[in-house]
Amino acid sequence: MKKKNLFEETPQHCRQITVRKPVISNKALAKIRECQLDDLKSKTISILFNPQMKGGLKSAMDRIQSEASEAISDGASILILSDRGIDTVNAPIPSLLATSGVHHHLIRNGTRTKIGLVVETGEAREVAHFSLLIGFGAGAINPYLAFETLHDQIEKGEFASDISAEKAEGNYLDASHKGILKTMSKMGISTIQSYRGAQIFEAVGLNEKLVNKYFTSTPSRIGGIGIEELELEAILRHQSGYSQT
Repeated sequence: MKKKNLFEETPQHCRQITVRKPVISNKALAKIRECQLDDLKSKTISILFNPQMKGGLKSAMDRIQSEASEAISDGASILILSDRGIDTVNAPIPSLLATSGVHHHLIRNGTRTKIGLVVETGEAREVAHFSLLIGFGAGAINPYLAFETLHDQIEKGEFASDISAEKAEGNYLDASHKGILKTMSKMGISTIQSYRGAQIFEAVGLNEKLVNKYFTSTPSRIGGIGIEELELEAILRHQSGYSQT
């Protein structure tokens, strides 16, 4: 996952982690998170913000970008952007905003090729979500809430036939990867490496200031909302999950 100079041949070029498919299981993520070898160190960065703080989303994005740069300076080669830990005082930053924001921040600093991005999120759950995250820089995605939902459905007997949790996860991953390949093929792209970070999308409903800072070079022809409105939407979703009755 870490980029090296392809014109050199050194022993370090063998020290790489290969992710054969972009959507990964909890076990695969755990292996990446535990990796602390030379040239292969991972760092987990929380992509949560305080919904009770005015301007909390922008402040959290500034923190995440700063922590990403510090992690690279400390020798990390893999960044895990995680929205685990949601509670009454911690709301998730939209995973696409966090991923693209870090991706472009590192590009501007000239350090993007030194790091691999992994997104651990409960928000992404379907092919369109995965395709967007990859298109804006994610190297791997762990949709942990989707797996937990599958396990819950199996325990409640909601499927028409008996199926193990392992089999259900496998089917979900296979379907997701086929969907991503189909999305890529419609754009004439045949490899994940070419698709990752390509940004073959157009933003609808985002203003110029937001796009320039977090989704740099993405077309946005009609303008729209900014970081303040995104923060309000994130807070409303969070409140709906923790509303008191």
